[in-house]
Amino acid sequence: MIQRRQFLQTAAAAAVASGTPLLSPGLARASGPAPHEVEGTVTDLGPASVSTPLGNGEFVNGVLYAGTRGLSPNVVGAYDLAKDTVTAHVDIPTGIGVWAMCKVGTDVYVGTHSQSDLYRLDTLTGSATKVGAYPYHFIWNLAASPDGKVFLAISEPGRVVEYDPASGASRDLGITVEGEAYVRSIAADETTIYAGVGANAHLVTIDRATGAKRDILPAALAERDFVASLDISGTHLAGGISSNGEVLVMSKSDPADHRIITTSEKYIPSVLLHDGFVYFTGRPSGTLYRCSLDGGEVETLGIGAPEAATHRLLAHEGKVYGVQDGAVLVFDPATKALAYVSLVQRGFKAAPEQPMSVHSDGRRVYVGGKGGADIHDIVAKSRTRLGIPGEPKTALTVRDRTYLGVYTQGLLYSHRPGDAEAKLLAKTGNQQDRPRDLAYDPSTDLIAMTTQPEPGQVNGALSLYSPRTGKFETHRPLVERQSLYAVTCRRGVAYIGTNIQEGLGLPPVTTTARLAAYDLRRRKLLWQVEPVPGAKVVPGIAHTERAVYGVTDSGVLFEFDLRRRKVTRTVKVGTRGSDLHIVGRSAYTTDGQAVYKIDLAALTVETIAGGLAGEWFGGEPKLALDPSRRALYGVKGRNLVRIAITG
Repeated sequence: MIQRRQFLQTAAAAAVASGTPLLSPGLARASGPAPHEVEGTVTDLGPASVSTPLGNGEFVNGVLYAGTRGLSPNVVGAYDLAKDTVTAHVDIPTGIGVWAMCKVGTDVYVGTHSQSDLYRLDTLTGSATKVGAYPYHFIWNLAASPDGKVFLAISEPGRVVEYDPASGASRDLGITVEGEAYVRSIAADETTIYAGVGANAHLVTIDRATGAKRDILPAALAERDFVASLDISGTHLAGGISSNGEVLVMSKSDPADHRIITTSEKYIPSVLLHDGFVYFTGRPSGTLYRCSLDGGEVETLGIGAPEAATHRLLAHEGKVYGVQDGAVLVFDPATKALAYVSLVQRGFKAAPEQPMSVHSDGRRVYVGGKGGADIHDIVAKSRTRLGIPGEPKTALTVRDRTYLGVYTQGLLYSHRPGDAEAKLLAKTGNQQDRPRDLAYDPSTDLIAMTTQPEPGQVNGALSLYSPRTGKFETHRPLVERQSLYAVTCRRGVAYIGTNIQEGLGLPPVTTTARLAAYDLRRRKLLWQVEPVPGAKVVPGIAHTERAVYGVTDSGVLFEFDLRRRKVTRTVKVGTRGSDLHIVGRSAYTTDGQAVYKIDLAALTVETIAGGLAGEWFGGEPKLALDPSRRALYGVKGRNLVRIAITG
């Protein structure tokens, strides 16, 4: 087992004050802001989160071409096995990431998402050319047929597109399963396309000549979420099934001739048919497995990086390679040796990514991204990378620990300043996926974490963790048929803002987001209301002694009087909602473009900083409050910035 890698990166940040840590004398004391500092002063602290997240890869002539996701621009790096170094990078100028790759001859095709473009990378010249553009959200995956056609797994809605390199023409093969948003995996042979569908699992064959479709998913898997990965050989088809961690092995000539391999995993992100075996990887453990196509027991081959996702399995010159974030897993069937090769150490360039979260403990600022968080030490003027297998979506400091809610599986980690690694405390389970917010209630000494369910699943959850006892419990459902989003705690009550979107790919069945009150002592829902008609999400929430304030997805701030239990006032703030912080008689929020100050007495709005154009992952802006209550932290472009405030 290999230790998680920690990469120290040079800080481009300027030295700024960040006040006194709020919760622990054990945290180092930082100098406060200059007395003359004007509210709204923006100080640039350099790249917010620098990483090398990979999404896929392909081998051509002894070189692994691996594509990044979330960088600007994204790149395909060429790792030469013989030289054991990354020899070149090729820019992919559009889209926010590369999840999809396949090869035709010596050309590598690259598919992007959140601008769905198709590129042809000529590995002989090192040039990339855009050859297709599609009006859909994601290109999830690509597959090449033996005759050189390229097939695109498209979302949303879930459909398949054929691209012909010879003519440059694309042919839309239509929606694969009506009502399903995702074609997540794809494979093709001379006659047939195989499409893995979700958020309700289907495995669909498409006749290449006629376009006829047939669902061949075994009935035993009909209630699963995704056919998340696929691979084919001349005789067999293998599929990784989510979310029960199963592997389907099927005869191509007779779908009834199949078997289902069960594991202790939740997800099977990659499968490979190679030399009489089906190889596959599992999450959350990060383990590489194999099983003979003739049957027998599942063989555990080892773990390269604990809990890491393997985005693609490839066979090359007898060995099996797994593409992970910033690294490659290498298994030699002859010796059964397992190696972990850091591509970052071999020259794969890191770059600023789209951040996912931001949090200040008073001296340090945690910026969550893919595969961990950058920790900016404001006093030491340094930045370190805290590796976490997943994506920190939210963070909170209580006393001498920072707690991080991590996607996937609704994980809760803790980190003590100075420690090389974060500690996994709990897994939410209950079909939960994305942590949305964390809050601490001093009166009960409980940390509350809200989560959104897995794709295709219903009902978010509220999880409660006791730092003193280590007890972790999850309550679901709490607000029926909604996800739980923002949370704040006051005197033993958690006030929760919701989201009408449950698991991704599942159409909402409710129309308006709610504000709910939950008694943390009695573990009981007290009440729920719809504070703003038509609001879809309440992504930011905060409280005073007498009122709870929330901001909606459309940027409407509401005041909810706790005594009268009604919304008393509303005001339009920005173009969208995000984190909300109250300092004295003022509240602060952002829409990603500007930071706004709301006078809570007059309920008037003032823009204190503009021109941010924050490039947040998924377009979800975030805002952190320094415990000194003299500064906020956000993102300008992809740089971390400090915004002075006066309260």
